[in-house]
Amino acid sequence: MELIKHGTRIDFMGQRKFWITLSMILAIGSLILSFMPPGAQVTIGGMAIGVGPNYGTDFRGGTELEVHFKKPLAAAQVREAVESIPGFSRPDVVSVGGADESRYLIRVQEHSTLDEPTKLKLRQSLCFRGGYDDEQTGKFVQDPELDKGRCPDSVVKPTEVKFSPGGDKLAVRYEVKPDDALVETVKNAIISSGVSLRGAVDERGQSADVSVKGHDASQAKEYRIEVQLKSKGDYLLDELRSKLGADVVPPAADKVEWVGPRAGKQLRDAAVKSVMFAIIFIMAYVAFRFDLRFAPGGIIALGHDAFVVIGVFIVTRREITLSTIAAILTIVSYSMSDTVIIYDRIRENLSKHRGLTFYEIINLSVSETLSRTILTSGSVLLSIAAFFFYGTGALKDFALSLFVGVIAGTYSSIFVAAPMTEWIDRKFFGASATRRKKIARTGATVGIGGAKHQKQHQV
Repeated sequence: MELIKHGTRIDFMGQRKFWITLSMILAIGSLILSFMPPGAQVTIGGMAIGVGPNYGTDFRGGTELEVHFKKPLAAAQVREAVESIPGFSRPDVVSVGGADESRYLIRVQEHSTLDEPTKLKLRQSLCFRGGYDDEQTGKFVQDPELDKGRCPDSVVKPTEVKFSPGGDKLAVRYEVKPDDALVETVKNAIISSGVSLRGAVDERGQSADVSVKGHDASQAKEYRIEVQLKSKGDYLLDELRSKLGADVVPPAADKVEWVGPRAGKQLRDAAVKSVMFAIIFIMAYVAFRFDLRFAPGGIIALGHDAFVVIGVFIVTRREITLSTIAAILTIVSYSMSDTVIIYDRIRENLSKHRGLTFYEIINLSVSETLSRTILTSGSVLLSIAAFFFYGTGALKDFALSLFVGVIAGTYSSIFVAAPMTEWIDRKFFGASATRRKKIARTGATVGIGGAKHQKQHQV
Protein backbone atom coordinates (compact mmCIF):
# COMPACT_ATOMS: atom_id res chain seq x y z
CA MET A 1 0.00 0.00 0.00
CA GLU A 2 1.43 3.41 -0.94
CA LEU A 3 1.03 6.14 1.65
CA ILE A 4 1.35 8.98 -0.83
CA LYS A 5 -0.51 11.50 1.29
CA HIS A 6 1.93 11.01 4.16
CA GLY A 7 5.05 11.49 2.08
CA THR A 8 6.21 7.94 1.45
CA ARG A 9 5.89 5.36 -1.33
CA ILE A 10 7.69 2.57 0.53
CA ASP A 11 5.45 -0.28 1.58
CA PHE A 12 7.49 -1.84 4.39
CA MET A 13 4.64 -4.04 5.57
CA GLY A 14 4.15 -5.39 2.04
CA GLN A 15 7.67 -6.85 2.16
CA ARG A 16 7.26 -8.46 5.57
CA LYS A 17 6.65 -11.99 4.25
CA PHE A 18 9.99 -12.13 2.47
CA TRP A 19 12.01 -10.73 5.37
CA ILE A 20 10.27 -12.78 8.06
CA THR A 21 10.79 -15.94 5.98
CA LEU A 22 14.47 -15.06 5.53
CA SER A 23 14.84 -14.36 9.23
CA MET A 24 13.23 -17.67 10.15
CA ILE A 25 15.59 -19.55 7.83
CA LEU A 26 18.64 -17.80 9.28
CA ALA A 27 17.57 -18.17 12.91
CA ILE A 28 16.47 -21.82 12.65
CA GLY A 29 19.55 -22.70 10.61
CA SER A 30 21.82 -21.10 13.20
CA LEU A 31 20.00 -22.91 16.00
CA ILE A 32 20.50 -26.25 14.26
CA LEU A 33 24.20 -25.54 13.65
CA SER A 34 24.73 -24.62 17.30
CA PHE A 35 23.69 -28.16 18.33
CA MET A 36 26.02 -29.86 15.84
CA PRO A 37 29.26 -31.48 17.10
CA PRO A 38 31.80 -28.78 18.04
CA GLY A 39 34.34 -28.12 15.33
CA ALA A 40 32.42 -29.99 12.60
CA GLN A 41 33.04 -28.68 9.09
CA VAL A 42 32.52 -29.50 5.41
CA THR A 43 34.62 -28.60 2.38
CA ILE A 44 32.87 -27.07 -0.62
CA GLY A 45 34.94 -26.08 -3.62
CA GLY A 46 38.15 -26.23 -1.60
CA MET A 47 36.72 -23.90 1.05
CA ALA A 48 36.15 -25.18 4.61
CA ILE A 49 32.74 -24.18 5.99
CA GLY A 50 31.84 -24.76 9.60
CA VAL A 51 28.71 -26.72 10.48
CA GLY A 52 29.35 -26.89 14.24
CA PRO A 53 30.37 -24.31 16.87
CA ASN A 54 34.07 -23.70 17.32
CA TYR A 55 34.28 -22.96 21.04
CA GLY A 56 37.28 -21.06 22.30
CA THR A 57 39.41 -21.92 25.29
CA ASP A 58 36.91 -20.11 27.55
CA PHE A 59 34.17 -22.64 26.78
CA ARG A 60 35.83 -25.88 25.73
CA GLY A 61 38.77 -25.81 28.13
CA GLY A 62 42.42 -25.88 27.17
CA THR A 63 45.65 -23.91 27.34
CA GLU A 64 46.41 -20.59 25.68
CA LEU A 65 49.91 -19.13 25.34
CA GLU A 66 50.98 -15.77 23.97
CA VAL A 67 54.52 -16.21 22.61
CA HIS A 68 56.77 -13.54 21.12
CA PHE A 69 59.30 -15.41 18.98
CA LYS A 70 62.80 -14.02 18.65
CA LYS A 71 62.89 -14.43 14.86
CA PRO A 72 60.23 -13.95 12.16
CA LEU A 73 57.96 -16.96 11.78
CA ALA A 74 54.81 -17.51 9.75
CA ALA A 75 51.67 -18.78 11.47
CA ALA A 76 51.77 -21.91 9.29
CA GLN A 77 55.28 -22.73 10.56
CA VAL A 78 54.21 -22.42 14.19
CA ARG A 79 51.08 -24.50 13.60
CA GLU A 80 53.06 -27.21 11.83
CA ALA A 81 55.54 -27.37 14.71
CA VAL A 82 52.77 -27.67 17.32
CA GLU A 83 50.98 -30.38 15.34
CA SER A 84 54.18 -32.44 15.22
CA ILE A 85 54.36 -32.56 19.04
CA PRO A 86 52.70 -35.70 20.49
CA GLY A 87 49.87 -35.14 22.96
CA PHE A 88 48.39 -31.95 21.49
CA SER A 89 45.23 -31.82 19.38
CA ARG A 90 43.40 -29.10 17.42
CA PRO A 91 46.06 -26.36 17.76
CA ASP A 92 45.01 -22.84 16.82
CA VAL A 93 47.65 -20.23 15.98
CA VAL A 94 46.51 -16.61 15.73
CA SER A 95 48.72 -13.61 15.02
CA VAL A 96 48.26 -10.86 17.63
CA GLY A 97 51.17 -8.58 16.76
CA GLY A 98 52.00 -6.22 13.97
CA ALA A 99 53.22 -7.18 10.53
CA ASP A 100 56.88 -7.01 11.67
CA GLU A 101 56.26 -8.97 14.87
CA SER A 102 56.20 -12.72 15.37
CA ARG A 103 53.73 -12.69 18.26
CA TYR A 104 51.15 -15.46 18.28
CA LEU A 105 48.39 -16.86 20.45
CA ILE A 106 48.75 -20.64 20.57
CA ARG A 107 45.68 -22.52 21.77
CA VAL A 108 45.54 -26.25 22.41
CA GLN A 109 42.67 -28.31 23.77
CA GLU A 110 44.71 -29.95 26.56
CA HIS A 111 44.84 -28.11 29.88
CA SER A 112 46.63 -30.37 32.38
CA THR A 113 49.50 -32.85 32.43
CA LEU A 114 47.90 -34.69 35.35
CA ASP A 115 45.18 -37.23 34.60
CA GLU A 116 43.33 -39.14 37.31
CA PRO A 117 45.65 -42.23 37.27
CA THR A 118 48.66 -39.94 37.70
CA LYS A 119 47.00 -38.08 40.55
CA LEU A 120 46.15 -41.36 42.23
CA LYS A 121 49.75 -42.53 41.91
CA LEU A 122 50.95 -39.25 43.39
CA ARG A 123 48.58 -39.44 46.36
CA GLN A 124 49.67 -42.99 47.11
CA SER A 125 53.35 -42.00 46.84
CA LEU A 126 52.69 -39.29 49.42
CA CYS A 127 50.85 -41.82 51.66
CA PHE A 128 47.54 -39.97 51.41
CA ARG A 129 44.19 -41.57 50.74
CA GLY A 130 41.83 -39.21 48.97
CA GLY A 131 39.63 -39.44 45.91
CA TYR A 132 38.12 -37.52 43.03
CA ASP A 133 34.75 -36.45 41.61
CA ASP A 134 33.73 -38.47 38.56
CA GLU A 135 32.62 -35.99 35.87
CA GLN A 136 30.32 -38.52 34.19
CA THR A 137 28.46 -39.77 37.27
CA GLY A 138 29.02 -36.77 39.52
CA LYS A 139 29.89 -39.09 42.42
CA PHE A 140 32.95 -39.08 44.66
CA VAL A 141 35.33 -42.00 44.02
CA GLN A 142 37.40 -43.06 47.02
CA ASP A 143 41.03 -44.12 46.55
CA PRO A 144 41.97 -47.73 47.42
CA GLU A 145 43.54 -48.55 50.76
CA LEU A 146 47.18 -47.53 51.26
CA ASP A 147 49.95 -50.10 51.26
CA LYS A 148 50.78 -50.55 54.96
CA GLY A 149 54.22 -51.89 54.10
CA ARG A 150 55.20 -48.69 52.31
CA CYS A 151 53.06 -46.32 54.39
CA PRO A 152 53.23 -47.55 58.02
CA ASP A 153 51.63 -45.65 60.88
CA SER A 154 54.99 -44.14 61.83
CA VAL A 155 55.22 -42.22 58.54
CA VAL A 156 54.10 -38.58 58.66
CA LYS A 157 51.00 -38.44 56.48
CA PRO A 158 49.57 -35.30 54.90
CA THR A 159 46.10 -34.05 55.82
CA GLU A 160 45.37 -32.87 52.28
CA VAL A 161 46.81 -33.20 48.79
CA LYS A 162 45.37 -30.65 46.37
CA PHE A 163 46.10 -30.18 42.67
CA SER A 164 45.46 -27.00 40.74
CA PRO A 165 42.98 -27.47 37.85
CA GLY A 166 45.75 -26.63 35.38
CA GLY A 167 48.09 -29.25 36.82
CA ASP A 168 50.82 -26.67 37.38
CA LYS A 169 50.80 -26.65 41.18
CA LEU A 170 50.54 -29.14 44.04
CA ALA A 171 49.80 -28.27 47.67
CA VAL A 172 50.49 -30.82 50.43
CA ARG A 173 49.28 -29.97 53.95
CA TYR A 174 50.79 -31.28 57.19
CA GLU A 175 49.96 -30.78 60.86
CA VAL A 176 53.67 -30.69 61.72
CA LYS A 177 56.27 -28.29 60.41
CA PRO A 178 58.05 -29.93 57.46
CA ASP A 179 61.81 -30.30 57.84
CA ASP A 180 64.32 -30.72 55.02
CA ALA A 181 63.91 -34.51 55.06
CA LEU A 182 60.14 -34.28 54.63
CA VAL A 183 60.51 -31.76 51.81
CA GLU A 184 62.97 -34.07 50.08
CA THR A 185 60.54 -36.98 50.55
CA VAL A 186 57.78 -35.00 48.83
CA LYS A 187 60.08 -34.14 45.92
CA ASN A 188 61.16 -37.77 45.48
CA ALA A 189 57.54 -38.98 45.62
CA ILE A 190 56.60 -36.56 42.85
CA ILE A 191 59.52 -37.52 40.62
CA SER A 192 58.95 -41.27 41.19
CA SER A 193 55.33 -40.80 40.03
CA GLY A 194 56.54 -39.62 36.63
CA VAL A 195 55.65 -35.96 37.20
CA SER A 196 58.23 -33.30 36.28
CA LEU A 197 59.02 -30.22 38.31
CA ARG A 198 58.82 -26.91 36.52
CA GLY A 199 62.48 -25.98 36.99
CA ALA A 200 61.83 -22.49 38.36
CA VAL A 201 64.72 -20.55 39.93
CA ASP A 202 64.78 -17.57 42.27
CA GLU A 203 66.82 -14.37 42.09
CA ARG A 204 69.87 -16.16 43.55
CA GLY A 205 69.71 -18.84 40.89
CA GLN A 206 68.54 -21.53 43.29
CA SER A 207 65.64 -23.92 42.73
CA ALA A 208 62.25 -22.41 43.56
CA ASP A 209 60.07 -25.39 42.72
CA VAL A 210 59.34 -26.22 46.37
CA SER A 211 58.39 -23.77 49.13
CA VAL A 212 57.06 -24.21 52.67
CA LYS A 213 54.12 -22.07 53.85
CA GLY A 214 52.34 -21.95 57.17
CA HIS A 215 51.35 -20.16 60.33
CA ASP A 216 49.54 -17.35 58.60
CA ALA A 217 46.19 -15.96 59.65
CA SER A 218 44.12 -18.60 57.88
CA GLN A 219 46.30 -21.64 58.68
CA ALA A 220 47.40 -21.26 62.28
CA LYS A 221 47.63 -25.02 62.89
CA GLU A 222 48.79 -26.37 59.56
CA TYR A 223 51.74 -26.13 57.20
CA ARG A 224 51.79 -26.75 53.51
CA ILE A 225 54.40 -27.57 50.93
CA GLU A 226 53.76 -25.92 47.57
CA VAL A 227 55.35 -27.56 44.54
CA GLN A 228 55.44 -26.04 41.05
CA LEU A 229 54.92 -28.66 38.37
CA LYS A 230 55.54 -28.53 34.64
CA SER A 231 52.32 -27.46 32.96
CA LYS A 232 51.10 -28.09 29.43
CA GLY A 233 52.30 -24.63 28.46
CA ASP A 234 55.81 -25.34 29.79
CA TYR A 235 55.90 -28.68 28.02
CA LEU A 236 54.74 -27.09 24.75
CA LEU A 237 57.41 -24.38 24.91
CA ASP A 238 60.13 -26.95 25.66
CA GLU A 239 59.11 -29.01 22.66
CA LEU A 240 58.93 -25.96 20.39
CA ARG A 241 62.39 -24.93 21.60
CA SER A 242 63.79 -28.32 20.68
CA LYS A 243 62.19 -28.22 17.21
CA LEU A 244 62.66 -24.57 16.25
CA GLY A 245 65.77 -23.77 18.28
CA ALA A 246 66.54 -21.82 21.44
CA ASP A 247 67.45 -18.81 19.30
CA VAL A 248 63.85 -18.69 18.00
CA VAL A 249 61.63 -19.70 20.95
CA PRO A 250 61.87 -17.55 24.10
CA PRO A 251 62.52 -19.15 27.52
CA ALA A 252 59.01 -18.26 28.73
CA ALA A 253 55.66 -17.21 27.28
CA ASP A 254 54.38 -13.66 27.72
CA LYS A 255 51.06 -15.00 28.98
CA VAL A 256 49.72 -18.44 29.86
CA GLU A 257 46.04 -19.13 30.59
CA TRP A 258 44.17 -22.38 31.04
CA VAL A 259 40.56 -23.38 31.60
CA GLY A 260 39.43 -26.83 32.70
CA PRO A 261 36.60 -28.63 30.87
CA ARG A 262 34.29 -28.34 33.89
CA ALA A 263 34.92 -24.62 34.23
CA GLY A 264 34.41 -24.23 30.47
CA LYS A 265 31.01 -25.93 30.69
CA GLN A 266 30.03 -23.68 33.59
CA LEU A 267 31.07 -20.61 31.61
CA ARG A 268 29.04 -21.85 28.63
CA ASP A 269 25.94 -22.33 30.75
CA ALA A 270 26.41 -18.94 32.43
CA ALA A 271 26.77 -17.24 29.03
CA VAL A 272 23.51 -18.76 27.74
CA LYS A 273 21.70 -17.75 30.95
CA SER A 274 23.00 -14.19 30.73
CA VAL A 275 21.61 -13.76 27.21
CA MET A 276 18.27 -15.35 28.19
CA PHE A 277 17.89 -13.17 31.29
CA ALA A 278 18.72 -10.06 29.29
CA ILE A 279 16.01 -10.88 26.73
CA ILE A 280 13.43 -11.69 29.44
CA PHE A 281 14.00 -8.41 31.29
CA ILE A 282 13.89 -6.46 28.03
CA MET A 283 10.54 -8.12 27.22
CA ALA A 284 9.20 -7.06 30.62
CA TYR A 285 10.39 -3.51 30.00
CA VAL A 286 8.73 -3.30 26.57
CA ALA A 287 5.47 -4.72 27.93
CA PHE A 288 5.48 -2.15 30.75
CA ARG A 289 6.69 0.73 28.58
CA PHE A 290 4.27 0.23 25.70
CA ASP A 291 1.74 -2.58 25.59
CA LEU A 292 1.80 -6.33 26.13
CA ARG A 293 1.29 -7.00 22.43
CA PHE A 294 4.46 -5.04 21.57
CA ALA A 295 6.76 -7.30 23.61
CA PRO A 296 6.68 -10.59 21.58
CA GLY A 297 7.70 -8.90 18.34
CA GLY A 298 10.66 -7.22 20.01
CA ILE A 299 11.78 -10.44 21.68
CA ILE A 300 11.57 -12.42 18.43
CA ALA A 301 13.72 -9.76 16.78
CA LEU A 302 16.30 -9.93 19.59
CA GLY A 303 16.49 -13.72 19.44
CA HIS A 304 16.89 -13.47 15.66
CA ASP A 305 19.81 -11.05 16.02
CA ALA A 306 21.64 -13.27 18.52
CA PHE A 307 21.19 -16.42 16.42
CA VAL A 308 22.34 -14.69 13.22
CA VAL A 309 25.63 -13.65 14.87
CA ILE A 310 26.19 -17.18 16.22
CA GLY A 311 25.42 -18.63 12.77
CA VAL A 312 27.95 -16.36 11.05
CA PHE A 313 30.63 -17.36 13.56
CA ILE A 314 29.87 -21.06 13.04
CA VAL A 315 29.92 -20.87 9.23
CA THR A 316 33.14 -18.82 9.15
CA ARG A 317 34.71 -21.18 11.75
CA ARG A 318 35.52 -18.36 14.14
CA GLU A 319 35.87 -19.04 17.83
CA ILE A 320 32.91 -18.42 20.12
CA THR A 321 34.35 -16.96 23.32
CA LEU A 322 33.29 -14.74 26.21
CA SER A 323 34.04 -11.76 23.96
CA THR A 324 31.45 -13.06 21.51
CA ILE A 325 28.84 -13.28 24.28
CA ALA A 326 29.71 -9.73 25.35
CA ALA A 327 29.21 -8.59 21.76
CA ILE A 328 25.83 -10.37 21.58
CA LEU A 329 24.66 -8.63 24.76
CA THR A 330 25.76 -5.32 23.22
CA ILE A 331 23.86 -6.13 20.04
CA VAL A 332 20.72 -7.02 21.99
CA SER A 333 20.83 -3.64 23.72
CA TYR A 334 21.46 -1.76 20.48
CA SER A 335 18.74 -3.58 18.58
CA MET A 336 16.24 -3.03 21.37
CA SER A 337 17.05 0.69 21.41
CA ASP A 338 16.35 0.87 17.68
CA THR A 339 13.11 -1.09 18.08
CA VAL A 340 11.92 1.11 20.96
CA ILE A 341 12.32 4.23 18.80
CA ILE A 342 10.07 2.72 16.11
CA TYR A 343 7.58 1.53 18.75
CA ASP A 344 7.49 4.99 20.31
CA ARG A 345 6.75 6.60 16.94
CA ILE A 346 4.00 4.02 16.33
CA ARG A 347 2.40 4.93 19.64
CA GLU A 348 2.57 8.64 18.83
CA ASN A 349 0.98 8.13 15.41
CA LEU A 350 -1.78 5.94 16.85
CA SER A 351 -3.20 8.91 18.69
CA LYS A 352 -2.28 11.43 15.98
CA HIS A 353 -3.73 9.61 12.92
CA ARG A 354 -6.92 7.98 14.15
CA GLY A 355 -8.26 7.43 10.66
CA LEU A 356 -5.47 5.05 9.61
CA THR A 357 -5.31 1.32 10.11
CA PHE A 358 -2.58 -0.25 12.21
CA TYR A 359 -0.99 -1.50 8.96
CA GLU A 360 -0.74 2.06 7.66
CA ILE A 361 0.45 3.42 11.01
CA ILE A 362 3.44 1.04 10.98
CA ASN A 363 4.39 2.02 7.41
CA LEU A 364 4.15 5.69 8.32
CA SER A 365 6.15 5.31 11.54
CA VAL A 366 8.94 3.32 9.93
CA SER A 367 9.18 5.86 7.10
CA GLU A 368 9.44 8.75 9.56
CA THR A 369 12.26 7.08 11.52
CA LEU A 370 14.06 5.60 8.50
CA SER A 371 16.50 8.48 7.98
CA ARG A 372 17.47 8.44 11.66
CA THR A 373 17.96 4.67 11.54
CA ILE A 374 20.17 4.82 8.44
CA LEU A 375 22.34 7.65 9.79
CA THR A 376 22.79 6.07 13.22
CA SER A 377 23.45 2.54 11.99
CA GLY A 378 25.69 3.79 9.19
CA SER A 379 27.92 5.79 11.52
CA VAL A 380 28.16 2.83 13.92
CA LEU A 381 29.07 0.47 11.06
CA LEU A 382 31.82 2.81 9.85
CA SER A 383 33.41 2.85 13.30
CA ILE A 384 33.16 -0.93 13.66
CA ALA A 385 34.57 -1.48 10.16
CA ALA A 386 37.75 0.37 11.17
CA PHE A 387 38.24 -2.02 14.11
CA PHE A 388 37.55 -5.02 11.86
CA PHE A 389 40.00 -4.11 9.09
CA TYR A 390 42.79 -2.78 11.30
CA GLY A 391 42.28 -4.87 14.44
CA THR A 392 43.77 -8.26 15.17
CA GLY A 393 42.84 -11.38 17.11
CA ALA A 394 39.97 -11.07 19.58
CA LEU A 395 39.34 -7.42 18.63
CA LYS A 396 38.71 -8.43 15.01
CA ASP A 397 36.20 -11.12 16.03
CA PHE A 398 34.48 -8.71 18.42
CA ALA A 399 34.15 -6.13 15.64
CA LEU A 400 32.78 -8.74 13.22
CA SER A 401 30.08 -9.81 15.67
CA LEU A 402 29.07 -6.18 16.21
CA PHE A 403 29.07 -5.49 12.46
CA VAL A 404 26.81 -8.43 11.68
CA GLY A 405 24.64 -7.71 14.72
CA VAL A 406 24.04 -4.06 13.83
CA ILE A 407 22.95 -5.00 10.30
CA ALA A 408 20.68 -7.78 11.57
CA GLY A 409 19.32 -5.59 14.36
CA THR A 410 18.52 -2.71 12.02
CA TYR A 411 16.49 -4.71 9.52
CA SER A 412 14.86 -6.88 12.23
CA SER A 413 13.51 -3.75 13.93
CA ILE A 414 11.83 -2.73 10.66
CA PHE A 415 10.88 -6.02 9.02
CA VAL A 416 10.51 -8.38 12.00
CA ALA A 417 9.54 -6.57 15.21
CA ALA A 418 6.94 -4.17 13.76
CA PRO A 419 5.23 -6.70 11.41
CA MET A 420 5.09 -9.30 14.20
CA THR A 421 3.40 -6.73 16.43
CA GLU A 422 0.79 -6.07 13.74
CA TRP A 423 0.24 -9.83 13.26
CA ILE A 424 -0.14 -10.43 17.01
CA ASP A 425 -2.60 -7.55 17.27
CA ARG A 426 -4.65 -8.88 14.35
CA LYS A 427 -4.44 -12.55 15.37
CA PHE A 428 -4.97 -12.43 19.09
CA PHE A 429 -6.71 -9.13 19.69
CA GLY A 430 -9.02 -9.11 16.69
CA ALA A 431 -11.96 -10.58 18.63
CA SER A 432 -12.37 -7.44 20.68
CA ALA A 433 -12.48 -5.36 17.50
CA THR A 434 -15.19 -7.61 16.05
CA ARG A 435 -17.33 -7.11 19.14
CA ARG A 436 -16.94 -3.36 18.78
CA LYS A 437 -17.54 -3.11 15.03
CA LYS A 438 -20.52 -0.83 15.48
CA ILE A 439 -18.42 1.67 17.41
CA ALA A 440 -15.73 1.57 14.75
CA ARG A 441 -18.23 2.27 11.95
CA THR A 442 -19.47 5.39 13.72
CA GLY A 443 -15.95 6.81 13.81
CA ALA A 444 -15.10 5.97 17.41
CA THR A 445 -11.55 4.87 18.19
CA VAL A 446 -10.72 1.23 18.72
CA GLY A 447 -7.57 -0.87 18.88
CA ILE A 448 -4.13 0.07 20.17
CA GLY A 449 -3.97 3.69 21.22
CA GLY A 450 -7.32 4.44 19.56
CA ALA A 451 -6.31 3.42 16.01
CA LYS A 452 -8.96 1.95 13.77
CA HIS A 453 -8.48 -1.80 13.24
CA GLN A 454 -7.88 -3.25 9.82
CA LYS A 455 -10.75 -4.12 7.51
CA GLN A 456 -10.55 -7.80 8.23
CA HIS A 457 -11.45 -6.97 11.84
CA GLN A 458 -14.49 -5.01 10.81
CA VAL A 459 -16.34 -7.79 8.93
